[in-house]
Amino acid sequence: MMHSRSLGLAARVHPERPALVAGGRRLGFRELDERVARLAATLAGEGFKPGERLALHLPNGPDTLELLLACARLGVIAVPLNTRLAAVELDHILADARPRGLIRHSSLPAPGVAVAWQRVLDQRPLELVGGAAPAPLEDPDAILALIYTSGTTGQPKGVIITHANMLANVQHLASWLPFAAGDVYLHAAPIFHILDFPALFAAPATGACQATLAQFGARAFAEAVARERVSHTILVPTMINMLVQSPELGQHDLSSLATMAYGGSPMARELILRTRALFPRVKLVQGYGLSESGFLTALLDEEHTEGRLASCGRPPPGVDLRIVDESGRELAVGQHGELVARGPNVMRGYWNNPDETARSFRDGFFRTGDIGYRDAEGFFFILDRLKDMIVTGGENVYSGEVEAVLYAHPAVREAAVLGIPDSKWGELVMACVVRKPGATVGADELVAHCRQSLANYKVPRRIEFSDADLPKSGTGKILKRVLRERFWAGQERAVS
Repeated sequence: MMHSRSLGLAARVHPERPALVAGGRRLGFRELDERVARLAATLAGEGFKPGERLALHLPNGPDTLELLLACARLGVIAVPLNTRLAAVELDHILADARPRGLIRHSSLPAPGVAVAWQRVLDQRPLELVGGAAPAPLEDPDAILALIYTSGTTGQPKGVIITHANMLANVQHLASWLPFAAGDVYLHAAPIFHILDFPALFAAPATGACQATLAQFGARAFAEAVARERVSHTILVPTMINMLVQSPELGQHDLSSLATMAYGGSPMARELILRTRALFPRVKLVQGYGLSESGFLTALLDEEHTEGRLASCGRPPPGVDLRIVDESGRELAVGQHGELVARGPNVMRGYWNNPDETARSFRDGFFRTGDIGYRDAEGFFFILDRLKDMIVTGGENVYSGEVEAVLYAHPAVREAAVLGIPDSKWGELVMACVVRKPGATVGADELVAHCRQSLANYKVPRRIEFSDADLPKSGTGKILKRVLRERFWAGQERAVS
């Protein structure tokens, strides 16, 4: 289904327009479609049938895009793997997904789990066969991909994404980050993440060209934008933070960049303002969603006003997003509760995990695990992950709120706020901070800074500084569970 709505459509309507930057040249849509058809035929010749899984452990690149498009055409379920995982983490996912095949790159860890068919792509490329390819799959309910969650709160789970789910995501993306024929989209964020994955299908659907960045860095990003005349991209805040701190950005012609979307984790107000100053002519769009739901809301460029910089925006037509209490009752404007969602973009469930699937849905709504509220104009605000909320002395502290204040200090490069056990208060607010190069700020100064903006119970009682970057998932999210482990090991959690 996604082939006929995306690349197949572009091959008919824009056959000669540039479709993909590969190996220093640009393939047109007709040529790309022919390559994808031959690649689908090659996979079929290797015995892959619709509904079987093919794991892809590859960096961003033209080969990755073509393989994902070929899987969609053939009906093979793609399992794109996080390129930052260790071998033992890969083994967990492969044991769960049980793919028939694995295509990987030699620079990435080799798994220990046996897979029947394997190919190291940079050492032994697939030889494209000739002849007629199987007819493209047209079943909207067929599974397109298994997107494994980042595991920021536990073991990764395989999110079942159908062709219909992805079509809904493409439509939502088109309303917030519209492509046009001749535009160039840069896959700078990991393609295996739901933040970037829909762009693989959205760009061809409107005749836009795609370029890839194998590994993100400020210089590499700037060079790619200048070289390929990139007009659109999606980044995570960690990447944007790297850009605004790079002294080299001004050495490159970035005038082609028209729209920069961001998501995957909250972005502090100060970072938004610095991004505005660095890219004054670039439209900013914030997207909020999850692997299980795809895009749920967006804050458009013109909605980045002073009172809404902390908002994640409003949902598109067709997405029912609500704030509910612990019993599932919908809450009024301004009241804090859990965000729940339903719509054509929401997953079918978790692969091989009916119990977790059942726990994640209530009355037909998917429970996001995010705490927030809605204002009178329908804008949603995310306060924290449900599991990241700190309860100290009976008061709720949302770590995202404290982190935003810490990021406002000019010496702070990275910050993560978490709850640590305390016999008296249940939990204490703690901050892990990475200073900017050359900065000498101490804990007392940061505490005083926080007291200017936060209630006393929200102010960190302990601050630790790290000389190394904070641990992150493959999508750039700070892994708070890793930071918590040494404090909570062997203890029962004092609060829920």
